[in-house]
Amino acid sequence: MLPYKSILVTGGTGSFGKTFVKRILSQFPEIKRLVVFSRDELKQFEMAQEFSMEKFDQLRYFIGDVRDEARLVSAFEGIDVVVHAAALKQVPTAEYNPMECIKTNVLGAENIINAALKAGVKRVVALSTDKAAAPINLYGASKLCSDKLFVAANNFRGGHDINFSVVRYGNVIGSRGSVMPFFLNKRKDGVLPITHDEMTRFNISLDEGVDLVLYAIHNAWGGEIFVPKIPSYRILDVAEAIAPSCKHEIIGIRPGEKLHEEMITEMDSFNTLELDKYYVIAPSVPLWAHDDYCKTFNGKKVAQGFKYNSGTNPEFMSVEDIRASIREHIDPNFQAQ
Repeated sequence: MLPYKSILVTGGTGSFGKTFVKRILSQFPEIKRLVVFSRDELKQFEMAQEFSMEKFDQLRYFIGDVRDEARLVSAFEGIDVVVHAAALKQVPTAEYNPMECIKTNVLGAENIINAALKAGVKRVVALSTDKAAAPINLYGASKLCSDKLFVAANNFRGGHDINFSVVRYGNVIGSRGSVMPFFLNKRKDGVLPITHDEMTRFNISLDEGVDLVLYAIHNAWGGEIFVPKIPSYRILDVAEAIAPSCKHEIIGIRPGEKLHEEMITEMDSFNTLELDKYYVIAPSVPLWAHDDYCKTFNGKKVAQGFKYNSGTNPEFMSVEDIRASIREHIDPNFQAQ
């Protein structure tokens, strides 16, 4: 059972938002209010065909933009938990339109914080990305700023009964623009474009992302960045899993792209704790004692110099693992060609 009666999710019509709403409605039918907040009326209309307010009387759809603090304050009225999933996420778009990215990802984060404090929200969980660790593109830098804002918000909550935390994870299998759907589409041409033959990425499913958010809702003390323990994949193994008969064309790493992704940097190791299924990057300005946290959650401090990198990750998906994951999350009838 959820300890809260009302939840709002920003970016609620996106891939994560829809999966989150579906989970909440099925797993926690006792929820009193579930608000989908987003700026796209067509996506809300389309989502309402599957999740209608007539069928789910606790569900509401709010049009709004995280750039508009006044609208957020109004939407947060009576809300216990805010899950912040709205963002501008396309790396090339952010590079070409930098201030638009900053207005949504950074100033929007500050608006979420201010509105949550004004409206009496109890919990805020913000979604981050592996690109926020040692960022080399504007999208990653904007999400690092967002992470810092949410962590620091715990320092000035005063007498408000609220805490702010962040969840950070890697590439979501099957998400729009990701490599697996791209290769599935390109294999009909007989050639797969490969950016670099040594490239690796973390891999997580939408349901695992929802699990992480629910864990944060239930367990956050405030100021944590939660990082899941998830496998990596090699880009050449993805190509082999999807289209072993296709030729490869090496096209080079794109601007703002890394060879390997990182979710915990070496400098984060001083404040990183290891739990059973997750790592926790504790706030650099102490809000609670590491030893108390480890005792409560059966955790331990990581070694100095520890880093969590997709290239040195001890767990990698095999070709067969990748194929099974595609059948589970993208196309149940998938066959390698």
